[in-house]
Amino acid sequence: MWETIFGVWRLRRPGPELIYGRWRGHAIKASRREDLELLLPLVRGAYYPDFLTPAEGASGLSAAIEAIKSTPITRLRDELEELVRHAGPQPSWMSRLADGDVEMLERLANALQSQYDSTLSPFWGEARAHIDAERSRRARILLDQGVEGLLDSYRPMMRWEPPVLEVEAPFEQTLQLDGRGLLLMPSYLSWGTPDTLRDTTLPPVLVYPIEHDLTLRPGLRPADGASLAALIGRTRTSLLESLGGGRTTSELARRVGVSAASVSQHTAVLREARLIQTSRAGKAVVHTLTPLGRALLGEVS
Repeated sequence: MWETIFGVWRLRRPGPELIYGRWRGHAIKASRREDLELLLPLVRGAYYPDFLTPAEGASGLSAAIEAIKSTPITRLRDELEELVRHAGPQPSWMSRLADGDVEMLERLANALQSQYDSTLSPFWGEARAHIDAERSRRARILLDQGVEGLLDSYRPMMRWEPPVLEVEAPFEQTLQLDGRGLLLMPSYLSWGTPDTLRDTTLPPVLVYPIEHDLTLRPGLRPADGASLAALIGRTRTSLLESLGGGRTTSELARRVGVSAASVSQHTAVLREARLIQTSRAGKAVVHTLTPLGRALLGEVS
């Protein structure tokens, strides 16, 4: 749901053309006018209602949409009034939404589902590949350096000054965790500063933009038949099978029984064919499978 909302925001604020141009070109053509008539007024500035990104979204889009439809009227009113304070006058239908009108909530739910299906679903595999690579990289830092090292690795986007995590955000806020923990959520369509919920009583979450590797973006270095044909071979198959949740070049070399230089050559071909994603974790280079790579191995349908 966060990505769906960021997608609406990207229609207003394009972000870097090299990163989002291809997606945005598709989204502009695929978005339905009746969906945007509902969504754009809700996502128009630094503040957008927290109920649009419920915690239930961790269980999937359908669970998030059901949670939105069940939002209490008091919360709808409070957050939509907050929206008016930040963004000014709103369309007349928003008063019905603030009153918990069932028809309006259903229309909003349908618009969110439609916007995801038309603009995000075709790119979900690519987004997932980048997110998986980011999670693998951060997980390795956490394993090697602990929580302190993980939090420090987000500089300059965030600054860990124990016991405070300082974050550049669209609005000033102090969030006391009080033992609740903090969910760090990487985002494909987020750009610039991280985002968080305005209501400090809600489960704490910090959504931050991932680092995009432009050399892996489809369209900049397109895979052709020759690069895919080059994948046929025992060594590259073994490399793919050995990746699991992510491996460094040296780990792959030990597992497959070839030199690190040979691994680098083979992973370059696999990356060219968009079967793996490569990112850096400190001094190590970490390789992870993309959805296409998993599909090739028969791990997903």
